[in-house]
Amino acid sequence: MNFIEKHRNILILHFTVLIWGFTGVLGHLISVSALHLVWYRVLIATISLFLFLRITKKDIIVPSKDILKFMGVGILVGMHWVFFFHAIKISTVSVTLVTLSSLTLFTAILEPLFYRRKIAVGDVVVGFVIIFGIYLIFKFEFQYWKGIIFGLLAALFASVFSILNGKMVKKSSPTIITFYEMIGAFLGVSIIMVFSGQFNEGMTLSSPDLFYLFILGSVCTAFAYVLGVAVMKELSAFTVALTTNLEPVYGILLAMLIIGQKEQMSTGFYAGAIIILGAVFLYPLIKTQINKKSKPRLIINN
Repeated sequence: MNFIEKHRNILILHFTVLIWGFTGVLGHLISVSALHLVWYRVLIATISLFLFLRITKKDIIVPSKDILKFMGVGILVGMHWVFFFHAIKISTVSVTLVTLSSLTLFTAILEPLFYRRKIAVGDVVVGFVIIFGIYLIFKFEFQYWKGIIFGLLAALFASVFSILNGKMVKKSSPTIITFYEMIGAFLGVSIIMVFSGQFNEGMTLSSPDLFYLFILGSVCTAFAYVLGVAVMKELSAFTVALTTNLEPVYGILLAMLIIGQKEQMSTGFYAGAIIILGAVFLYPLIKTQINKKSKPRLIINN
């Protein structure tokens, strides 16, 4: 891959992360509840991915045990989105996105448990830094404590399904996995709606809602995913991880530009946000440098 192609892929990845960051703004703009919003989102995403797979003539037939596995993880994805959008509805986009950055903390704890390996000291240190940042946000934006709790739940579910996806993607196509996960998310949310009596007039959509949901389901979910996977295959895992960490930054900036006054937070919030985002963003850089120094060098004798 030459210099121009590499930087083109990096720009596409940034554009993809920008689209992901925009989902929080759409969650605020769409008037229906978080549960209804996610139901519509996964329905649109499933249809969009099905059409994409048919157009590209990819085989969607996989073993039944894999389908159940993918759909099971899809239920976790659906719950993650329900918690995420509910947090936005009861607080702000900025509070939710910064709290969601605790994904790094949960992954640092849970991933070693899944893979049965020791927890890295650096991960623990970063975890404590993130906890301190969340504490500051709690302290200065306590009126949004419910949003912070649901944001943390969203981060927890995101951590679990990300770890499980990391295992599954080694054996199956990412697009196929996502397709069945969207079906699982749709079925999971539908079951919750049936038992909670949520198939009601609250699902009625206005014209703006229809437009925003179409953008959310097709562009921010299906299209962004396909675009992201395409460039991620060409870039290093480090570049992808570092760029993806910019999602809360892009999301907060978009929220401030589009939503305006409601997204203005206290100085304490921004102090906590800088601590959390700084830890999440800088840690991969530090970790990479430590790993480079710890690796034995190959000495070639003349």
